[in-house]
Amino acid sequence: MTERSARSAVSSRNRRSGSRWGRWPFHFRFRTGHVVIGVLLLAVVLSALAAIASAHLTRVQYSRLQHMERRHDQLQATWSRLLLEESTWSTPSRIENLARDRLSMHVPDVDNTRVMRP
Repeated sequence: MTERSARSAVSSRNRRSGSRWGRWPFHFRFRTGHVVIGVLLLAVVLSALAAIASAHLTRVQYSRLQHMERRHDQLQATWSRLLLEESTWSTPSRIENLARDRLSMHVPDVDNTRVMRP
């Protein structure tokens, strides 16, 4: 084979492949099967990442829920103690004792009371 015929053979091959360089180094055509497999592989990877993200968010939210429930229980206990303390401080006998001891007050006699009618 002469040099000229070798060049023409390469040249005709290049024209058929549509490229100046011919098929070298990549001889790969995209076929619909390859594209479908690539799209499906991408879909599988993306759905796996979505499942991982969803599981992580679920764990984070559950942790926050437990923290808020503990805080609610603490606040409920504090509220119960404060209600008990308020009822203790506001008993009529305690108020009467404080008025008598600290303010030197006393219950008036029946003679010193008047009933007013509207």
